[in-house]
Amino acid sequence: MIVLGLDTCLGACSVAVLDGPRVLAHASEAMARGHQERLAPMAQAVMAQAGLGFSDLARVAATVGPGSFTGLRVGVAFAKGLASALSVPAVGVGALEALAAEEDGLAAAVIDARRDQVYLQVFEAGRALTPPEVAPLEAAVARLAGIAGARPFTLVGSGAPLLAASRPGAQVLTPEGCDARHVARLGARRAVSPLRPLYLRAP
Repeated sequence: MIVLGLDTCLGACSVAVLDGPRVLAHASEAMARGHQERLAPMAQAVMAQAGLGFSDLARVAATVGPGSFTGLRVGVAFAKGLASALSVPAVGVGALEALAAEEDGLAAAVIDARRDQVYLQVFEAGRALTPPEVAPLEAAVARLAGIAGARPFTLVGSGAPLLAASRPGAQVLTPEGCDARHVARLGARRAVSPLRPLYLRAP
């Protein structure tokens, strides 16, 4: 299955096209704003690099949040429009799930939600242990302590440094955004359902 993966939720614009497990092409640019202007040209360039036309796609996968309200709407709208034009499914992938996709052990995906809050979800070997939530920093620290105890732990995402002091020795990873290659892989396995933004607090 040839899948186009997109991420515009966080501090980067990322696009990838995969054929099954094989990455055909990938591009990513760090950016706080401007996803709307860059997404379509980047998708076109990635498809050209892969030697494919958009008509070769079997599915489009996009991150649906949590994250920047404007950014996630850009990705969702583009995915919906492209999928509709091609008559293929569009599926959503949570940004927290995509951030933690590479971690084999216990990991918390943490996005800085501002206002002394974080978006948080805990995973173990890719399996979600908690639902995505928005939490004050103190509550997030308590949540991680209750789940992880003294076990080795990875914090990944823009909010990872905010919790790092409470987890001495934890591995801290701060990618600019989600990797569209993971978005495409996760999206290929996802059951088709309506593509909607994931808002954990009111826009």
